[in-house]
Amino acid sequence: MPQPSGDMCRPPSWELFKRGMDLVITGGLVAVLGPMMAAIAWWVRRDSPGPAIFRQRRAGRGGRPFVLLKFRTMRTDADPYGDSPRDGADPRLTRIGRWLREHSLDELPQLLNVLRGDMSLVGPRPLYVQQIAEWTDWQRRRLAVKPGLTGLAQVAGRGALTREDKLALDVEYVMTRSTRLDLRLLWQTLAGGWRAEGIYEVRYSQDRVQRGGDE
Repeated sequence: MPQPSGDMCRPPSWELFKRGMDLVITGGLVAVLGPMMAAIAWWVRRDSPGPAIFRQRRAGRGGRPFVLLKFRTMRTDADPYGDSPRDGADPRLTRIGRWLREHSLDELPQLLNVLRGDMSLVGPRPLYVQQIAEWTDWQRRRLAVKPGLTGLAQVAGRGALTREDKLALDVEYVMTRSTRLDLRLLWQTLAGGWRAEGIYEVRYSQDRVQRGGDE
């Protein structure tokens, strides 16, 4: 995949506009989806023992750690840093967890991360803090922006892509980001949000089948 070119910097006015767009859209989504999120939380707890919300430290902008929120999709005895499920038959997944993953509804609590300023609606997906040490200087450019709920890698294939492909697309987003691109990615995400393709990790890396999950 070719390396992108472009200017990583954007004027402060663009950053303020992006934050404003995040707050307006996310605030509306939380107001509309709040009852459904409450119902999902109740369902998760009823389906299996444990909390409804899964919390995990991830790398934010500049590599600063923050606590990512998701609806819990696995049993509480599953290793939180283990390999990502490769299909819906993974025994670690709960019944509702499998359904939530396949419809991307497990990510809904991250709307609260966006409201808190940890994340943006659009940007590279937040990865593990310990993964930063494995990246090249070029790949670390993805840390120049806040992580997002969705991004180029998500609309391009998600789990069907290798780690290297995802990192390249993340850097491409950083180098070419714009309001028009953000709106296009949001639309593509909403249009394909109920598709199960690419949900599960198929091939983590170009030289390893799997070694830890991205999402």
